[in-house]
Amino acid sequence: MKLNEFDVQATEKNLNIEYWLALIHAPHLSPINLNRLLHYFGTPRNLFEADSWEWRNLTDELRGYLRNPDWLAVEKDMQWWAANPIHHLLTLHHANYPRLLREIYDPPLLLFVRGDCTMLSNQQLAMVGTRCSSDEGKETARRFAEVLSYHGFTITSGMASGIESASHWGALNGTGQTIAVAGWGLATQSPSQYNALAHKIAETGALISEFPPNTPAKRENFLRRSRIVSGLSLGTLVIDVPKYSHALDTVRFALEQGREVFAIPGSIHNPLVKGCNQLIKDGAKLVESVNDILEELQIYIKK
Repeated sequence: MKLNEFDVQATEKNLNIEYWLALIHAPHLSPINLNRLLHYFGTPRNLFEADSWEWRNLTDELRGYLRNPDWLAVEKDMQWWAANPIHHLLTLHHANYPRLLREIYDPPLLLFVRGDCTMLSNQQLAMVGTRCSSDEGKETARRFAEVLSYHGFTITSGMASGIESASHWGALNGTGQTIAVAGWGLATQSPSQYNALAHKIAETGALISEFPPNTPAKRENFLRRSRIVSGLSLGTLVIDVPKYSHALDTVRFALEQGREVFAIPGSIHNPLVKGCNQLIKDGAKLVESVNDILEELQIYIKK
């Protein structure tokens, strides 16, 4: 197998990448439980090669998997990695794994990346909002993302239609630096409405996923994706969010992770912004211009 040039040294540092891949294919293990196993055993290989008595507190299902891992799935993951020079794997122990994401309480053990993997350590701002956004809301998202990109921010979001897609397009119109966190595996065909956007992001930014490459899009994956969007970022900017919206999941994660939350207010008569207005009442930073974000993060405009 021919490895990507960037990842040759990474293989040595990660101490047997195939064991990391085998571990994330273990059935019914949440990111929290995966991290607990890694903390106790030190490396995935140590876990797989441990004596049976060291597995005594594990479930029967997990012990059975450790004796007979899904090496076929691992091989497919490795083939995806080797297939393209812009495909990368970053384990939690990798030097290029983003520091901010490593600090959250349930970081992904492994990130699959398509594009510029060094961008994950850039200064990032998450942008989220409803899929059913107004034209005004989408234009606001595009404008803010473009200007923020020129101020040195990489714009991070989940590539959903509405505010999130508009945010990515805005960053692409600016410096081109944007990161999309996918709720599916990167070898899986993304939903058709995202194809053009995904292709453009991979050219100048990065697509990332914690899910193995052949994982289909599932509803439960999108909640897990939200913690990565906020976890990569210094703060989260909320645009066009009604009172009940999945975009608020990202806000909840941001607060749990100790990150800043910004919200653009709107008319009291507009149901699309009731969530934004409530966030401001609850303590989120009211944003009327990019300067409000720069000042809060103590980043000043260069003259």
